[in-house]
Amino acid sequence: MSLGKIIDKKNYDLSKRIDKQKVPEHVAIIMDGNGRWATKRNLPRTYGHKRGVEVLKEILKASKKLGCRILTVYAFSTENWTRPTKEVEFLINLFSEVLKNEIEEIHEESTKIKFIGDLTPFPETLKKIISSSESLTKNNNKFLLNVCVNYGGRQEIVKVAKELVLKCSSGDIKINEVNEELFNSELLTRGIKDPELLIRTSGEKRISNFLLWQLAYSEIYISDVLWPDFNEFEFLKAIIDYQSRHRRFGGIESLEDESFEDSQYSS
Repeated sequence: MSLGKIIDKKNYDLSKRIDKQKVPEHVAIIMDGNGRWATKRNLPRTYGHKRGVEVLKEILKASKKLGCRILTVYAFSTENWTRPTKEVEFLINLFSEVLKNEIEEIHEESTKIKFIGDLTPFPETLKKIISSSESLTKNNNKFLLNVCVNYGGRQEIVKVAKELVLKCSSGDIKINEVNEELFNSELLTRGIKDPELLIRTSGEKRISNFLLWQLAYSEIYISDVLWPDFNEFEFLKAIIDYQSRHRRFGGIESLEDESFEDSQYSS
């Protein structure tokens, strides 16, 4: 049996364990480890980023096949500007190249693409490509791919706070009207369901300023696999792990509640 057939069989065997009724609608991913993957192989870090794009395409297909509706990926953070200039320039050029090469297929598959973050510092050529990509796919409704670029969770929250202060000062809203629902309506992800699942690759156990408001009740899955080695099989493992959890949103199940009360008076 060929390696490809073995991989397909492993994926099929794992997918049979997934409850299609409990697949997360929205999955967020911190795609970490591209540089380390390349360095381990004595390759330039840029090779890791190129490979990372191919992995994203695979996971996008796997998400759709499972029945997910939204995938949000952390492609470039506000902190990434501190990386070597050549690497930053490569990433910016890579964004342009990938969009130009892939946007038609993305559109044909009825996927909407949305870029989340402050696009101001990017070159005009990239901003035009981003704008045209969003315009082309804006009416697609089968799947939504959010790409977070020059994005930071704290920066987003501060931005929303400033906007609400201005609206209060101008009299457009009253201070007692400010609540979670109103705050949500000012976020860059407004109108989008919060992620049920966050996946982070490379074994790092932090969320790195990613969707700080939106991830408040998300399940977190940490994979030790570097992003360029992540694949459908690893993605399915994350989904199975997610489905094994009880999402109580701060509450407790009735049986647990009874046990707790009994324990208070059993001594």
